[in-house]
Amino acid sequence: MIEKGKILITGSNGLLGQAVSSVFSRESDFRLLLTSFEDKPFLDVKSKYRKLDITNKEDVKRIASEFKPDVIINCAAFTDVDRCESEREACWKLNVDAVKNLIIASRINNSKIIHISTDYIFDGKNGPYDELRTPNPVSFYGRSKLAGENALTLSGVDYAILRTIVLYGFGKKVKPNFALWLIDKLKNNEPVNIVTDQTGNATISDDLAYAILKVTENDFKGVYNIAGKDIISRYDFAMNVCEVFGFNKALVHPILTSDLNQPAPRPLKSGLITLKAESELGINFMDSKEGLQVLKYQLGE
Repeated sequence: MIEKGKILITGSNGLLGQAVSSVFSRESDFRLLLTSFEDKPFLDVKSKYRKLDITNKEDVKRIASEFKPDVIINCAAFTDVDRCESEREACWKLNVDAVKNLIIASRINNSKIIHISTDYIFDGKNGPYDELRTPNPVSFYGRSKLAGENALTLSGVDYAILRTIVLYGFGKKVKPNFALWLIDKLKNNEPVNIVTDQTGNATISDDLAYAILKVTENDFKGVYNIAGKDIISRYDFAMNVCEVFGFNKALVHPILTSDLNQPAPRPLKSGLITLKAESELGINFMDSKEGLQVLKYQLGE
């Protein structure tokens, strides 16, 4: 059990980074150092902030040597799946090389690393997947995230890997995630084409952040699936958005993934089985309607 210690959070200005910074500030006595690529923090919490590019090995080593974290929580990643396909070097630098930089930092201080991964390490042919299933990524993004996992598992440092899927939620200045994009379109009565043949469990960032807190406090190690309770299609998730926010369902048009001609292939029949996390962390994850109710409240709707 780790009760008081020093936590370095990377990517603290992103969707997950903000959620993690908030829950740790609110519900723990850890000393936090928030770091992100931008000059200033987006979030107004009483924690120190440092600009940090985790692809810069010397910067990572310097800040880790100065702060001496007990735990490094890596919330930074290149997550634009289609851009990863075309911008492979940038994707690899952030999803693989940066993890190796954090491993070096971890060795300096004997820090634990908590790292976030994805269902995209699987091919999506026969999901949902538990923590022991063999990965087989079909996109460059998936390959990069698997390589990041492998770097960590082979490093000899203390680690926990939390795999998640279809992360959504609210944050200041965050890039549009699936739910926020849908809400923005439907609120303006714009029609949307949503695929019926991609299934998974959409995960609100608050649930993942709380799971990271539990893993940190209890010093859990290994791999955990962290995801929403219900495994549904993207189309059904959009229907739930309409129900919770009172949007017109007729605006949502069902299509197939093949209709989109996206640069990167997607795992279609995906989903993560969360029994291990539920029993060991003692968390009941929200289903999509519960998560969307929380998001509606956060958006002040």
